[in-house]
Amino acid sequence: MVFRAEPLDDPALYLNREVSWLKFNDRVLDEAIDENNPLLERLKFLAIYSHNLDEYFMVRVAGIKQQVEAGVFRTSDDGHLPAEQLRAISEHLGPSLQRHMSCLQDQILPALASHGIQIVAHRSLDTDTQLRLRAMFTERVFPVLTPLAVDRSHPFPYISNLSLSLAVEVDDPSNSTAFARVKVPNSLPRFIALDEPGNALQRFLMLEDFIACNLDLLFPGVPILGAWPFRATRDADLDLQEDEADDLLGSIESELRRRRFGPPVRLEVFSEMPTHLRLRLLEAFDIEESDLYASNGPLAISDFWALANLDIPGLHDAPFTPAIPKRLAGQSDLFEVIRDGDLLLHHPYEAFDPVLQFVQQAARDPKVLAIKQTLYRTSGAASPILAALIEAAENGKQVAVMIELKARFDEENNITWARRLEHVGAHVVYSSTALKTHGKVALVVRDEPSGLRRYLHIGTGNYNERSACTYTDFSLFSCRESLGADVTTLFNALTGITKHEHYSELIIAPTDLRNRLLQMIDRETSNALAGQASGITAKCNALSDPELIRALYRASQAGVPIQLVVRGVCVLRPGVPGISETIHVRSIIGRFLEHSRVFVFENAGMREVYLGSADWMSRNLDRRVEILAPIHDPEIARYLADDLFSLFLADNTSARRLHADGTYERLHPRTGEAAINAQAFLLSNTGAISPQQM
Repeated sequence: MVFRAEPLDDPALYLNREVSWLKFNDRVLDEAIDENNPLLERLKFLAIYSHNLDEYFMVRVAGIKQQVEAGVFRTSDDGHLPAEQLRAISEHLGPSLQRHMSCLQDQILPALASHGIQIVAHRSLDTDTQLRLRAMFTERVFPVLTPLAVDRSHPFPYISNLSLSLAVEVDDPSNSTAFARVKVPNSLPRFIALDEPGNALQRFLMLEDFIACNLDLLFPGVPILGAWPFRATRDADLDLQEDEADDLLGSIESELRRRRFGPPVRLEVFSEMPTHLRLRLLEAFDIEESDLYASNGPLAISDFWALANLDIPGLHDAPFTPAIPKRLAGQSDLFEVIRDGDLLLHHPYEAFDPVLQFVQQAARDPKVLAIKQTLYRTSGAASPILAALIEAAENGKQVAVMIELKARFDEENNITWARRLEHVGAHVVYSSTALKTHGKVALVVRDEPSGLRRYLHIGTGNYNERSACTYTDFSLFSCRESLGADVTTLFNALTGITKHEHYSELIIAPTDLRNRLLQMIDRETSNALAGQASGITAKCNALSDPELIRALYRASQAGVPIQLVVRGVCVLRPGVPGISETIHVRSIIGRFLEHSRVFVFENAGMREVYLGSADWMSRNLDRRVEILAPIHDPEIARYLADDLFSLFLADNTSARRLHADGTYERLHPRTGEAAINAQAFLLSNTGAISPQQM
């Protein structure tokens, strides 16, 4: 192919970022619709879809609405104004939400009923059961409820983010607009079990239905005309200014309180709610009719996690035990194993336990002098990683922890751990308001006969043993001196006041990751034009940075073969004649959340392989501390670049191919072709292909 210059900033060459995210969530929904998945796993995907959408409105839609209100006329990379993007979001969501609710009501719930799991309506229960429930309501629910009247003397109450409520209309002759709000308390279970655990029949009553059928106790002597669920979503993104956040911890605590009461961005209502009540709610929340979403089923489907977690083995994915690499089998000294050579683990197919062991052994080893670690998201109050760091500090070791207080929706948890670590004498450092520390790295300094030796762990995922069971990620252990020196320099830059601009091995954002990626892409372009071996293979969660996309377009024009596995947002258009003909993009959702990031550059036959924490998004390149580490061990590099990518690119059952028009096509085996599911293969064959098993 002959290289041709093209206007690569043409908006037509880019897909809309917001719609691309919605299509990613549609692929999550597809997993719920797929009858090949176990029933409770399908319900789980419905809950994930709903949870994802909640966060999307709280952050992305809220941000676009702020632009509209501020009169911003800046267009997106694909040429759309903020108001146009809001319309596109609304138009896309209409059919998707219908599919979501149809899947729940027409497929999942009937199928669950056939297995004895039923959500029943209060009115369908026999009289004896209703009387028994009435007594339970009086004792356990009624005292928690607070009806709030809305009339001339009582203004509309302030309703917090994502709280489920009932709009209650009563027949009060003295007040033609009698209306009240009753909050459905999240301190009580959303699903009330009517049968003993272990019964063949497991019936559940939804809390809002339970409350609605006992409203006469809340409004004695007043006829109830009706009660309809509604739910508000508010702007929940933290808004911190550098000059206003000298005390970052205190500022974030203040912002967390504000999050509950940010400006409304979405109103969900039950579809049978009368028009006059809908209008009243729209007026109370001061939002447009386009921000209202009516549902003919339950609201807050994310709460269905409670049912998805029912312990019914036949309705879940088959359990599996993560593999233990042969190099680790029977080994109690992880440092000895690392001294024998770099170690790569592929989670969840391989156990996360060695990552925990790395910190726990360091905490108890008398030869360990210091532990330094970044923390973005942990597993909460029982985090073994944080417990080990506390133990290390109590054992007199130098412990330094960079805690990201701004890890979205994990802020409260991280504040709690920061205080506990400080209490035992650990050095706790917070990133600035302008940068999030997203890189995953731990450093252990050990006093050995040959001198001080640095052991390190670099991951693509969080230090969270729970998510490590459901997210695909990589862990790299090494004691290479060059890597250890770079990690030491990085921690000094994170905890000190100096800014280090050069690392011999690591590629760090925002210092040099953008420039290095552009240089490596341009190098492949030059190699292709010179007739040398070229190629780019990358796996990440999102691709939306326009400068990187233009570089990939130029590389494609030069004939560089480019294979991209992008789980979520991708605004690049593959396969555009003269622009991106050599670029192929696919997305894999599957049983596990694909979270790992790996990048391979052919480099004229001297292939370079990297793994790390960064996606190819502007925020990761410019506004986060990210880490990309080179893979020096040839067997690990071969495993990542050849074995794994060959498998991802051969997947013809769970993979979707992105077309130039932005549509995704789910792949299926051709006639005579074997069905390949990358995640299923890895579950069954990790021990056979892992470089650690040799």
